[in-house]
Amino acid sequence: MGALERELDAIAKETAFSGVVRVDRGAEVELERAYGAAHRGLGVPNAVDTRFALASGTKGLTALAVASLVEEGVLALDTPARSLLADDLPLVGDDVTVEHLLAHRSGIGDYLDEDGDVDIAAYLMPVPVHELATTEEYLTALDGHPPKFAPGERFSYSNSGYVVLALLAERASGVGFHELVVERVCRPAGMPDTAFLRSDELPGRVALGYLELNGGWRTNVFHLPVRGSGDGGIYSTAADIRALWAALFAGEILPLDRVAEMTRPHSEDGVRRYGLGFWLDASGDRVVLEGMDAGVSFRSVHDPRSDLTHTVISNTTDGAWPLARLLRERFGG
Repeated sequence: MGALERELDAIAKETAFSGVVRVDRGAEVELERAYGAAHRGLGVPNAVDTRFALASGTKGLTALAVASLVEEGVLALDTPARSLLADDLPLVGDDVTVEHLLAHRSGIGDYLDEDGDVDIAAYLMPVPVHELATTEEYLTALDGHPPKFAPGERFSYSNSGYVVLALLAERASGVGFHELVVERVCRPAGMPDTAFLRSDELPGRVALGYLELNGGWRTNVFHLPVRGSGDGGIYSTAADIRALWAALFAGEILPLDRVAEMTRPHSEDGVRRYGLGFWLDASGDRVVLEGMDAGVSFRSVHDPRSDLTHTVISNTTDGAWPLARLLRERFGG
């Protein structure tokens, strides 16, 4: 066992980490470890091929699905959202475009606004979670939120913006959004274990998400939509995440000029930078996907120059961060 493995094991033990850690360099898996329980009640342990929810890591896949429609001319970056929303969501301005939404620069009101203090352990969904199973069903949650600023004015991370993107992609393509992501991203990338699953009918080899509440552990089934959409909720494995990065930078999902456009800075504040669907390292070429929800935490960093990927996925709210911090110190990102 190497020094990094020993450090990871020590942190995992100290923090009661539950999840998977993986490091890839080129075709070699340098490190792959699983900790904790996928199902606490039945005592089912996590394994390296356990499927976990990715929370906002989903946004990168949403952006890629939308970009594939742009490549085909089904959508354009300057397509107004209103052209497909018709009479729905009347508070979304006529000048909001697909590119504004991809870059989190649309200014539309957010059904789950993260600019303020957010208690992840609270029950944050504005409608009953069982009513959020299809993208069209999110319209009730998305409606009634006034704009925050004029489109293009500044960056403001927006969950609503990515659900609207899912809605636009679905309406423009005529294909349901969940199927669209599998068809246009997961299949070409070779990601057989990645899909939007219902939290109330999870198949085998899937980790339940847990929150520590009142001295015990509860699942997140009442905290999140029963089935995710453009802003979060897809399930995947550490191996599939590695496959995503490899395929993306090999031009197997989109042409490389489109990939370059999506992974260049469109917004930056001196600390973090953002492209179109992807966080970017403060300096250098590393690209990041991350997310956190009730019972979910995830971070994956890919360096296209060295072809190194490090990923941490956890089925607890903030469990991924201590191990992700160690990997960042070791490998960057």
